[in-house]
Amino acid sequence: MDYQQILKRNIDRLNAEIKELENLCRDKEIASLAKEEISGKKLERDAIRKNLEKTVSIPKETAVFEHRNVIMEIRAGTGGEESSLFAVDLFKMYNRFAEKNGWKIEPLDTHISEKGGFKQIIFSVRGEHAYQRLYNESGVHRVQRVPKTETRGRIHTSAVSVYVMPEAEGLEIDIKQDDLKIDVFRSSGPGGQSVNTTDSAVRLTHLPTGIVVTCQDERSQYKNKLKAMRVLKTRLLDKLNKEKEGEISQRRREKIGRGDRSEKIRTYNFPQQRVTDHRINFRTNLQSILEGKLEVLFEKLDRHYN
Repeated sequence: MDYQQILKRNIDRLNAEIKELENLCRDKEIASLAKEEISGKKLERDAIRKNLEKTVSIPKETAVFEHRNVIMEIRAGTGGEESSLFAVDLFKMYNRFAEKNGWKIEPLDTHISEKGGFKQIIFSVRGEHAYQRLYNESGVHRVQRVPKTETRGRIHTSAVSVYVMPEAEGLEIDIKQDDLKIDVFRSSGPGGQSVNTTDSAVRLTHLPTGIVVTCQDERSQYKNKLKAMRVLKTRLLDKLNKEKEGEISQRRREKIGRGDRSEKIRTYNFPQQRVTDHRINFRTNLQSILEGKLEVLFEKLDRHYN
């Protein structure tokens, strides 16, 4: 089932629910409550209709979702601890860019390495045109620098993978309870030690697709479940959208790759204080990019792809 079919199915479901509520309006005792429900469901239906109109009139993937908030994943790849430390630098870079644009970043799930790096961090970015601006950040980001732990001053090369997805909205992704396996466990920190005394961490497994999402950042099991559900719905939307485009779910693995150094889209060279985007063969100052001044890169990428 493609993205447009999902929207149409949800519109049909809401129409059926509205019809049932209209029948309940005949009962004077519950008429007022039924009318309130009808009003809310009509608003939801109209919002989905507008979204459907956009998908019909603008077939291009980025155009369909250009006004969306995004969920991003940053994962350490080749390079061990140095890779996880650079993942922190990338998260800070995107955070600074978000601040400049008046966007809000919210961490959803974080896995910390023993030295304080990110083995993985998943976070949302909320703001106008967030997906449009960040879409091209998906891929492997390579770093060349002397690690703090290197005593001989040798330059190491590490890699971090970044993936950007438009966040699912409202009712466009409907997950059946029977298709969901929910596990709870204790949150863990660096080295695997427990950082909480209660089973507040949540793992969601979507049985039809095998997609697994965990969340342990909150002390509340309920809040972790809500965050994990946001990520799960977004991953399902991403999978459906790629299938609609004829690229199947393997597109994600091809774009992110294995976090290997050879699958790079960009290199951050600290000794030469230079960033190179290999897709457009463009070089610019490293420090300004790490400070979140990504506009120059994004403008070049826009001109190249559009």
